[in-house]
Amino acid sequence: MGSEANKVFLSIAGVPLLTRAVTALAGAPGLAELIVVARPEEMGAVVSLIPPLGVPVRIVAGGTDRQDSSRAGVAAASGEIVLVHDAARPFPPPDLVARVVDGARRHGACIPVLPVADTLRQAGDAGFARPGDVAREGLLRVQTPQGFRRDLLDAALRAWPSKAPMTDDAAAVLALGHPVATTAGDERNLKVTTRADLDLAAALATLEGAT
Repeated sequence: MGSEANKVFLSIAGVPLLTRAVTALAGAPGLAELIVVARPEEMGAVVSLIPPLGVPVRIVAGGTDRQDSSRAGVAAASGEIVLVHDAARPFPPPDLVARVVDGARRHGACIPVLPVADTLRQAGDAGFARPGDVAREGLLRVQTPQGFRRDLLDAALRAWPSKAPMTDDAAAVLALGHPVATTAGDERNLKVTTRADLDLAAALATLEGAT
């Protein structure tokens, strides 16, 4: 992102990214509580960005690695089904959240996915493309929130090797040998990673506010 501050504090059309994410999640049907996992040194700033919501909110300190922060969030949660969401995704649609919850209830674990539509090639020497396409059939782009039966995710996170990289929570559940169901993702559920993403999110927020 190229920002000195945590990107979740950056503004999207006048509203911080984190504020948009928690507000969208809190408005999803059936959500009973919201656990925000934050860096210890940023907990005060996070508190100031949480607006009044219709569900109880707890803010807990995260850890050094993603799995440590996930463990902290799961430990603080009380529901049978937990959702793990990346605050860098400010617009999770309610129907997407509902699909993930339903999948998690039926299968124990469920993630939202999108098919890979672009042509894929491998990079060769000096920045030239290698000949031949990379098969995209069966490849999926994974989004959040990801939903899990709480006891299953807790066991998977406890079993995950210490300090081993973990790109998402589904990786830990899959490593435990438990299948992870998929449900349709949503292109509106974009992840803000670059400045261009921030501009796109601002345009989407403006469009949504005008409709």
